[in-house]
Amino acid sequence: MSSFNTSILPIAPSVYAQAAPEPAQLHVADAHGHYVLATPGQILEAAREAIVSLVPSGTPMSTPSIAERYAVARLAGLEHEVFAVFFLDNQLRLIQYRELFQGTLNQTAVYPREVVKEVLKNNAGAVILAHNHPSGKLEPSQVDRQLTERLKKALELIDVRVLDHLIVGPSADTTSYSFAEHGDL
Repeated sequence: MSSFNTSILPIAPSVYAQAAPEPAQLHVADAHGHYVLATPGQILEAAREAIVSLVPSGTPMSTPSIAERYAVARLAGLEHEVFAVFFLDNQLRLIQYRELFQGTLNQTAVYPREVVKEVLKNNAGAVILAHNHPSGKLEPSQVDRQLTERLKKALELIDVRVLDHLIVGPSADTTSYSFAEHGDL
């Protein structure tokens, strides 16, 4: 974009009122090293990668909004369901964020045994669960509620707290649903 002094251009003021500013354009390198206009999918993927660097291991998850923003950045815009877990230490610092299961447009098979194995592998003291609803409906389904209860019970057996379960909508400007904030835990 260039800036210019409008007083020296011989264009009538009515033309300025009709002209819309150019939207910002992002470019990515193709396989040959040439820069081409980025697709919305490439932009979202780059944003997901960038958010990882903003929340490194050891980051305190002291407020629900930190995990919520991170989950939205990672899961919004995906066309299939993904189930992820924030593994936290006893001081609620992030050990690792991991997407454990991928599914279809409206469901994901989640295996509590595999979640417990990953919790033990990470030596986590607490977890935050998260998954997306590409359909846009943030309200948890009965299956979501049952799964949360099963995971909570399984993890209680090994003294691991489930702090929240977040459901992320289809776009970054959509809010998420928090089981903890709605008293569902």
